Order: sequence, then C-alpha cells, then structure tokens
Amino acid sequence: MASTHTPAHPAGPAAGTQLLDHPGADGPEAFGPEAETNRHRMPRQARGASPLLGVTAVAATLGATGFASATPAAAPAIEAPDETPVALSADPGLALAARIQQQADGQRTAAEETARLQAAQEAEAKAAAKEAEAKRAADEAEAKRAAALTLPVKDYRLSAHYGQSARYWANLHTGLDFAADTGTPVYALGQGTITSAGWSGSYGYRIVETLPDGTEIWYCHLSSIIKGSGTVTSGQQIGKVGATGNVTGPHLHLEVRPGGGAPVDPEPWLQQHGLNP
Repeated sequence: MASTHTPAHPAGPAAGTQLLDHPGADGPEAFGPEAETNRHRMPRQARGASPLLGVTAVAATLGATGFASATPAAAPAIEAPDETPVALSADPGLALAARIQQQADGQRTAAEETARLQAAQEAEAKAAAKEAEAKRAADEAEAKRAAALTLPVKDYRLSAHYGQSARYWANLHTGLDFAADTGTPVYALGQGTITSAGWSGSYGYRIVETLPDGTEIWYCHLSSIIKGSGTVTSGQQIGKVGATGNVTGPHLHLEVRPGGGAPVDPEPWLQQHGLNP
C-alpha cells in the first residue's frame, strides 16, 4: 500500500517553519482521522527574532502613515525680534553700513537745524530792518511835521506890515498885523515850547513860543491865553485875538525874532517856510 506521509519541507528547520504535530512514519497516529486533520493545520511560526522584526516593521509603517504621531509635536519656539539683528554684529560690512547711515542721518539733522537757525536769524534781521525803516520814516514825518508851519489866524486881513511908521508907534512897526474879530482863535505857528505868557505892557497879553531852532514867535494883543506853558504843536490853539495893550482895534500882532534877538520881517520869513500870508 502507498504511504500518505507528507515529506518534510525541503527547507527544513532553517526556513523558520515546520508542520505542527505532523505524524511520523512510525508514530502511533500516522494514520486515521486525526492525522488527516493535522495535515490541514496552519504552520506555526518559529520562535526567534522574526516576531520582533514584524513589530518593528509595523511600527515603521504606522510612523510613515502618521498614525504613530498621536501625540502632537511641540511647536517650534518663536524668538522675539531683536532691535539689533545678529547679522549686523556678525557681518562687519553691515555694521559699517549702519554706522555710516547713522552718521549721515546725524549730519542731515545738523544741516537741517543749521538751516532753520539761519532762516530764523534772517527773518529776525528782516524784521529789525523793517522796524528800523518804520522808525526812520516816523522820525522823518515827525521832523517834517515839526518843521511845518501854519498861519496863526485863518480868517483875517493884513492891516499893518513890518517897518511901517505911524503916530501911534514910538518906533517903526516891528511885526505883521492880522486883523480879525475879537475871540478869533490864534494857533501856534509850529511845534515848539511856550516860554512866556502873560501881560507885557504895550503888547497887552502876549505869548512867546520858542521853536526848535531857537526862533521866538511873539503873539500879542490877545484877549485870552489858552496855552500858557509847555510844548505845543503846529496848528494847536494857544489864545484868542483881542485888543489889549496899545492898539486901535482887535488884531494879532506877530513878531519873528531869530535866536530870541531883534525882530525881522515876518512876511519873507513865513514865505521861506512855505507860507504866504
């Protein structure tokens, strides 16, 4: 009878597998139903390093598919930006460029400040020059106003001239007479100072004004004195026409005495100062 024994695996034990409970040729269970069942069992894995290799392979596979990364990895630390990058200290070229830029910024700031100061100084100089010009113009205007003269009476007629003689004058007439009604305003010829005011004999009530150049102006035969002292301006009222003293009627007797000396003819003197009585 032919044997149903299944030969051993050619590779033998070295292949790592063997038939479990395989009935031998001379074992008591070589034949029968039990032997038939054992013929179809799965081969048992040989004990040794193979199971460890299998676990390692599974772990590698799980790691490759991301399944092994169940625990999240720690997030990378974010460094706070430094005001001075490390590259500048590490790179001499960048550090030099930074110093050059800083120096250029400083020079530009200094130049801007210098320009600002120069502009302020120029503006101040212009303002000072403008102020000086305004003061000069004001001084000139004041000088012109001081030099400007005005006639002492506005509504008048000339009743006597300088050098005339008459029986009621002890000597030749020493002034110019402006006949006007009593109470007619009398104005200062120019800017000056009243150095005398009051009763003066045959001149009646008299005001003496001294001009800046020392010339005295006498206003005589006044009915009243309004300004008896102090400074006056051209055209300022100082008295009123009257008939006091040695007179035949109301009028203003005007005398011009350069330097406070002897009287001169008032008409040419007034004309020299732009007045035509």
